[in-house]
Amino acid sequence: MSSEDRELLVAEATSAHRELLRDRILPSPAWCDLDPAGRDEVFYETADLRRLEAALDGDGLSSTGHAVIARLQASD
Repeated sequence: MSSEDRELLVAEATSAHRELLRDRILPSPAWCDLDPAGRDEVFYETADLRRLEAALDGDGLSSTGHAVIARLQASD
């Protein structure tokens, strides 16, 4: 795999967007295409991105936090 391909997979896997299938959140296909070192990179990069999102959000939440709250409220 070229470094450019790996970089694209990491960028896709760090995205907050996840496909839904009925009531199940599907993993990013890019995650499945990465080797263990690439998955570690995604983990740390995603944690950094979510901290930045939360710092910029008025409620102190990341996009993931907002999505979880929305799902919980919808299930009431």
